[in-house]
Amino acid sequence: MGTAFSFAVRGAGPRTAAALDAAVAWLRHVDATFSTYRPGSQISRLAAGSLALSACSPEVWEVMRRCEAAERESDGWFTAAYRGGFDPTGLVKGWAVERAAAMVAASGADTVCVNGGGDVQVHGGPWRIGVSDPLRAGQLATVVDADGDLAVATSGPAERGCHILDPHTGRPPAGALASLTVVCRGLTDADARATAGYAMGALAREWLAELPGTRAFAVTADGTTWHTRGPDSALTGRPSPAHG
Repeated sequence: MGTAFSFAVRGAGPRTAAALDAAVAWLRHVDATFSTYRPGSQISRLAAGSLALSACSPEVWEVMRRCEAAERESDGWFTAAYRGGFDPTGLVKGWAVERAAAMVAASGADTVCVNGGGDVQVHGGPWRIGVSDPLRAGQLATVVDADGDLAVATSGPAERGCHILDPHTGRPPAGALASLTVVCRGLTDADARATAGYAMGALAREWLAELPGTRAFAVTADGTTWHTRGPDSALTGRPSPAHG
């Protein structure tokens, strides 16, 4: 998927090693199926017209349903429809990581953390998840304290440039945020909500505050921050520089 993945496991069970192998194989399968860069992927073949939707795998149908649900929830700010085709990039990595983490957790491991390019799904804990500061290299913008099932997803242009567009204009969002981090139970929802919220810009704060079981932290282009409030985790603001 063009990024790095890592697994951290504490208290491994007797089936954990096999589960880790299966989770890695799953992530590679998702990349081969959903890549918009691999010409042989199902998503690329759909776009080229060489594969009918009816012939796609059950995973493609599941991701399409999740994308449609995210579009409804965000009133169109999240969309997988680009240039007349289907591009689930704003959701599929979170969906894949959430499933991979569940596979390892089901093996009997006490605590599991899967990190896919900075988007994180954890089971058990405690964990402290640092969120990179988009304006200050090597430093953290915030820390999420997690104990239980929790996901953290961040959207913004710091790593990949401006790759999220306002779906209503097809252009970069007006008054764009430097980054937006969303915290909720599952990474599929966190990933989609971070994508939609970043596209919304200033409108995201009110929308995210109304979503149950969801918290958010944003860094604006001028370096100021805001966050929503909720019961699911502790978001601490702009700690001292990261070490190690």
